Amino acid sequence: MPKVLFLGETYRADAITWMNGIKEFGEFEVITWELKNSEKNYKKVFRAFEVLFHLRELRNFIVKEKPDLIIAERITSYGFIGCLFHKRAPVIVAQQGVTDIYPPNSFSVPVKLMMQRFVFKNATIIHAWGNIMTYSMLKQGCKPSKIMVLAKGIDLRKFTFGNTNTSTVIKTIVTRSLTDDYRHNTILKAFKLLKERQIPFHLTIVGTGSLESSLNQLALKMEIDKEVTFSGRIDNHILPEYLKSHDVYVSMPVTEGVSASLFEAMAAGCYPIVSRLPGTEAWITDLVNGRLIEVDDAVALADALEWYYTNKQSLNSVVQKNRALIERLANYEVNMNFISQKYKSLCAE
Repeated sequence: MPKVLFLGETYRADAITWMNGIKEFGEFEVITWELKNSEKNYKKVFRAFEVLFHLRELRNFIVKEKPDLIIAERITSYGFIGCLFHKRAPVIVAQQGVTDIYPPNSFSVPVKLMMQRFVFKNATIIHAWGNIMTYSMLKQGCKPSKIMVLAKGIDLRKFTFGNTNTSTVIKTIVTRSLTDDYRHNTILKAFKLLKERQIPFHLTIVGTGSLESSLNQLALKMEIDKEVTFSGRIDNHILPEYLKSHDVYVSMPVTEGVSASLFEAMAAGCYPIVSRLPGTEAWITDLVNGRLIEVDDAVALADALEWYYTNKQSLNSVVQKNRALIERLANYEVNMNFISQKYKSLCAE
């Protein structure tokens, strides 16, 4: 049985999906190595440098375990570290966003660009979850032959279609981490406007994060706390039922690659209202199969939600087509089987 070393944050749903997929379809043994998670942004900026202090520990771990393949998340952190060991095993590095040079105006950008070039030179495959990610890769000199474009997909055996649009209120769900990147404050402002317009709604916010307490207080201050439920962190196996019981999915990130949470919502029958970003524009066309809103525009988000409330009975065919789109392009069983076989061929070589 080939052995894979996964370098990354193993608590993340995306990482769990990735590891489970190669176990199920590639029959890999998966071992992991990661740093302790930190919600502090300054820690995230220096993630790769933090790993360097543990380089001897990681080297000893690799020497002991002798993995046949190394998989690493994010080019400028675990991906860079993984490529330091490219002579011991093939290295697969996944870019997590449209570009992993983030934030774009940080003093760390020159160093991260050097890391990126090192990864592009030494990684066996650079994994892009969508075509939108490839532009920055090619711009920075990555060989096209090294780029593999395919979403992990979602497990359609779990995320089943369940939308009926029969509710008399806008039942909306948000499933992003409660951090500043996902602009929950903008979402709450939009729903305050809905209440002022006397449009009935219930908003469920799933997840935890550094802003959990302040967002609860903001909902209370806006006097929408009775219409908003903060569910906290929930088990992944419960999430499909949460999505099926809601009509609308809202996500307002400021930066995005390709979001599995959007796929999950579309598969479950939620109408998507999301930020206008390259990653979302690859899947959503405004007024065709969802709504695209400029980042931080609470008024536009409220207008889109009101539009949905007025037109929701005519949108049943739209959410059904979204389900078909996910079945065709983001089916976990199909995509992860293909990815696993590619990984096995690398091990054989």
